[in-house]
Amino acid sequence: MKRLETLILSIVLLVFATTLSAQENSENQYTFLLTGASFASPNNGWFEVGCQLTGATPLNRAIGGEAIANTANRMAEGTLYSKEELEEIDALVIMQVHDRDVFGSSPLKEEYTDYEIPFDRNNYAAAFDYVIKRYLTECYNLKFDENSRYYNTRMGKPAVIVLCTDWHDGRVTYNTSVRKLAEKWGFPVVEFDKYIGFSRNSVHPVTKGQTSLLFTGDNQQIAGEKFGWHPENGQDKYIQRRMGAIFADTMRKIFP
Repeated sequence: MKRLETLILSIVLLVFATTLSAQENSENQYTFLLTGASFASPNNGWFEVGCQLTGATPLNRAIGGEAIANTANRMAEGTLYSKEELEEIDALVIMQVHDRDVFGSSPLKEEYTDYEIPFDRNNYAAAFDYVIKRYLTECYNLKFDENSRYYNTRMGKPAVIVLCTDWHDGRVTYNTSVRKLAEKWGFPVVEFDKYIGFSRNSVHPVTKGQTSLLFTGDNQQIAGEKFGWHPENGQDKYIQRRMGAIFADTMRKIFP
């Protein structure tokens, strides 16, 4: 008898938990899609924490080892998001933060369709340009899709693209150029480097090294100086939670 009672209780609890989870997901007002590499992949946690704080459903498509070229190629293949997901995505968040110039002085194509596919990693600015122009175009063109809620609207689907800095200010080349790119298009920037709580301009008073080293298990050389590379993973880790809060604060300024 006790076994039967225990089994019934377990089933009731399982049904309750499943129902509660479904209700929580259905109550999320927004859907954010993230593309990026090792700093953004799901094992980190900041994106998921930030989405929870803003009441958004996270679609994390970041993959360690990828670059913005991979994002562009996945868009071209139709594997970054589905047609149904495009309809639901409220913001495309890009955290491809290799320390390269993503603004670029080299000529860019007028139309995203003018770029040769697949992309390689020789021109980060071109790949960013492709991703931006393609997403803006796909959102606008939903106005011509009879199956879309945006069919026959004036603007199509309002396209929101959010760019991110690196998690600290050591990567000067990238952080500087991504702000230029954001200014060019009028995009918001999640300024992790500005609000993370320390700066490359001052070493730690005890360790005499870059403060970013305290939060990582590896390091990288930038301009001859050692910086922290990958912050500790996990939604319970300090840097991930702080990044989640910074991300949420930015998104709250964009979405009511």
